[in-house]
Amino acid sequence: MLAFDPIDRAGALWATHWPDEPEDVFAAMRAVTSVMRAQQILIAELDALLRPHGLTFARYEALVLLRFSRAGALPLRLIGQRLMVHPTSVTNIINRLEAQGLVVRRPNPADGRGTLAEITPAGREVVERATTDLMAAEFGLGGYDKAQLEEMFDMLRGLRVTAGDFTDP
Repeated sequence: MLAFDPIDRAGALWATHWPDEPEDVFAAMRAVTSVMRAQQILIAELDALLRPHGLTFARYEALVLLRFSRAGALPLRLIGQRLMVHPTSVTNIINRLEAQGLVVRRPNPADGRGTLAEITPAGREVVERATTDLMAAEFGLGGYDKAQLEEMFDMLRGLRVTAGDFTDP
């Protein structure tokens, strides 16, 4: 463990090396580096919680999406859109879940060329147990109260809207 904040130190070094730049630039560098580090910390913690269930967070998200769908099945294309990942990533996630017996593939009756991923009874059981563990750990954010979590969500929502994830009503 370091005796100083390396991100704050990096911001100070940036300011020293580029003294003519506005301070906003260095605040942005510290903020984005903090977000990236927070993502690393959360993924490591959540994956550790999910490992006993044979899941990663990406596979867990796919199972939850299928669990919440009316029929328990969705087209792979739609899974990619909802999870905001590349089609190759969806294929990889579904391949792994299928190998574990948590998902099956079947032809899409509404689209003869498409494929559906469908959650199995074993997949439903695993996602329920995994969700219980994640909720008990407050998804790795137990150090924040409800107001702070809502503020965090609202701040990051603007970034996601600007990136084109969705249109803000």
